[in-house]
Amino acid sequence: MAAGGQQPQREHGSPEPLLGERQCREYLRQHRLPELLHRLAALLLHHRPERPREFLLAALERVKAGRRAEGEFPDLLDDADLGALFGLLDVLGQGRISGAQGRAALKTLGLGTEDLRFGDDASITLDEFKEEVKKKMLESWAVY
Repeated sequence: MAAGGQQPQREHGSPEPLLGERQCREYLRQHRLPELLHRLAALLLHHRPERPREFLLAALERVKAGRRAEGEFPDLLDDADLGALFGLLDVLGQGRISGAQGRAALKTLGLGTEDLRFGDDASITLDEFKEEVKKKMLESWAVY
């Protein structure tokens, strides 16, 4: 900091970045911490436990056990939730949605859409939708 407790100024008048800001951003990116915190926050808001700290610790333990194949990863959505989501997409009640709708749902859930087993013009059943969402949820936790 400059004299008087102010940050040094760059040529264009904006404050100098904090020492190591770039390294901090790289550290967060490398360890995918923003995504992890987002997922943990989503779990908290979905379940709204009475004891959030204990809930978060248990969720992190489940992630650790899932990585070691000694347990299951935390679920944000169960079968009923996935069925309700599918029902919102299947407005005509045909028991099928398009691949484009499935892809959009995965994106909305913050899940990857690469390597999907269906194309945008495919016709997807509820079971196929559930299977793909669960697979992508597992993949999303496995990186931690």
